[in-house]
Amino acid sequence: MAIPVIDFSKVNGTGEERARTMAQIANGCEEWGFFQLMNHGIPEELLEKVKKVCSEYFKLEREEIFKNSAVANTLKALAEKNSGVQKLENVDWEDVITLLDDNEWPSKTPGFKETMTEYRAELKKLAEKVMEVMDENLSLPKGSIKKAFDDGEGQNAFFGTKVSHYPPCPHPELVNGLRAHTDAGGVILLFQDDAVGGLQILKDGQWIDVQPMKNTIVINTGDQIEVLSNGRYKSTWHRVLATPDGNRRSIASFYNPSLKATIAPAPELVEKDNEEINQTYPKFLFGDYMSVYAEQKFLPKEPRFQSVRAV
Repeated sequence: MAIPVIDFSKVNGTGEERARTMAQIANGCEEWGFFQLMNHGIPEELLEKVKKVCSEYFKLEREEIFKNSAVANTLKALAEKNSGVQKLENVDWEDVITLLDDNEWPSKTPGFKETMTEYRAELKKLAEKVMEVMDENLSLPKGSIKKAFDDGEGQNAFFGTKVSHYPPCPHPELVNGLRAHTDAGGVILLFQDDAVGGLQILKDGQWIDVQPMKNTIVINTGDQIEVLSNGRYKSTWHRVLATPDGNRRSIASFYNPSLKATIAPAPELVEKDNEEINQTYPKFLFGDYMSVYAEQKFLPKEPRFQSVRAV
């Protein structure tokens, strides 16, 4: 079993071919929560530059720091005890930085800022195209999801990029690359390593590998898309395994609501029985949800929706 791989260029076509592609994306959202896009419109040349600058950045600016990090030292101490000890459950074997429009970026790696600025602009456009496809598949007016993510007071949706590396792990049986979780936000676009695997999703009770493929973009739906779609699209549990070989590169971009955005199921998707609204999910401010998520990220998802304060 493998997650769907979809030729996104066919969305620009007509007739049966376009309808088939739209149906494939709907299936990816409804049955998987994850799918891979090929022919997504981001130039290959840019993707190759992104790989290059991110790998160089890790070697130049992060590799030595990670070797002496708390997680590396904790794992080493645990392995030396060698007494059938439990796995480290509260940390991840991950080196990570987040790129925003207004935070400090790495400055020692030639071309990093220029390349990643261009990449982020392309990814943001792709995210908005993917959301428009979701609008259409859910029979919502064009732009509905994007509009829901803005707060209506001039604060636009949040767009952040997480550059992660999962270096070779000397004791992968004792630590997770990244613990199992669902993503809190909206639409996530992942440019993953095309050689070193490790990403898995939970599907029908089984962990399934997200197969590395050259220059595809992996899309997954976060908790807020689950709410907006009134449960038609589910956010999916996923994790990264630590591996003994290879340094896994993972560049995930998150198109999330503004913290002040009010999130609720789209009115068009809520059944009305005798004028009473049957609503599975509460209405809440995304910022309030993030406060709950910060404490419960690796815990079951459903209680988060119940814990968040209804608006």
